[in-house]
Amino acid sequence: MDDDLGSGDAEIDDAFSLLVESSDVASAPNENADPPALVRSKLPVHILEKYEVYSYRNAALILSETRQAEFEQLLAALGSFTLTTTQIRMPGGNESDIPKAFSAMLRPDGWHETVIRADLRVYLTWLEETTRLNRRGTLVRSRGSKSAETTRERFIDAHKIDYVKERVAFDLEWNSKDQTFDRDLYAFRAFWECGIIDAAVLVTRSGDLNPVFQKLGPALTKTGKIAVNEDGDPKPTAAKYGASTTWMGKLLYRLNSGRNGGCPVLALGIRPACISDWSES
Repeated sequence: MDDDLGSGDAEIDDAFSLLVESSDVASAPNENADPPALVRSKLPVHILEKYEVYSYRNAALILSETRQAEFEQLLAALGSFTLTTTQIRMPGGNESDIPKAFSAMLRPDGWHETVIRADLRVYLTWLEETTRLNRRGTLVRSRGSKSAETTRERFIDAHKIDYVKERVAFDLEWNSKDQTFDRDLYAFRAFWECGIIDAAVLVTRSGDLNPVFQKLGPALTKTGKIAVNEDGDPKPTAAKYGASTTWMGKLLYRLNSGRNGGCPVLALGIRPACISDWSES
């Protein structure tokens, strides 16, 4: 009987895990996003063909109208960006060729990794009422103002954005744990609330890449050899890109729930059109 009960608990836990995993994925933007027609009007056709694009809090409008120079540099980098099926099969992370491709295009133009730190100084002022007896023995009330100040050190502590230029932030999440989006959006929000940036751009994988992953050969190691799982069998490339990694469904869920705060964010998802050696045929 104990075995049966344990089996039932395991089934409940599995069902709960599936429910939680599916509940933090969004298949489409909600009413917090900007109108699709407005977004399409602010981006060139070749970018819309290569990327899934969504704008929140008028990011596309702000970037195209008020930060034109920086936006043009980002669009040029996005338009030039390509990746190969071999790169997709290789291990990801910050040292992979995909982030390096954006660094090669943006660093020379002055897009720098930037960290923000700040202390919070708080000023308090209040009115205080006192009573006293005058010379005639009459009770006299008076009011006066007092003040104090306090400092909360490291109120904002070392939030980092990989690429910042002037008042625009940019970041890329190819295949990290999906909680990385929370870090990115919080950093965007901190920079924006401190008046450092006007808008941010965040690039990740589109869900349109999932069928491509399924059709590619086995995953590769850093040295180019075929990666194997614990049983010694070739590891499918699709196994590297799980539902709990950084992709558009996980990002839209967070943007729909407002985790970017007031910071305008333009979200782009890398589509199969970015793969130079891939064809549906």
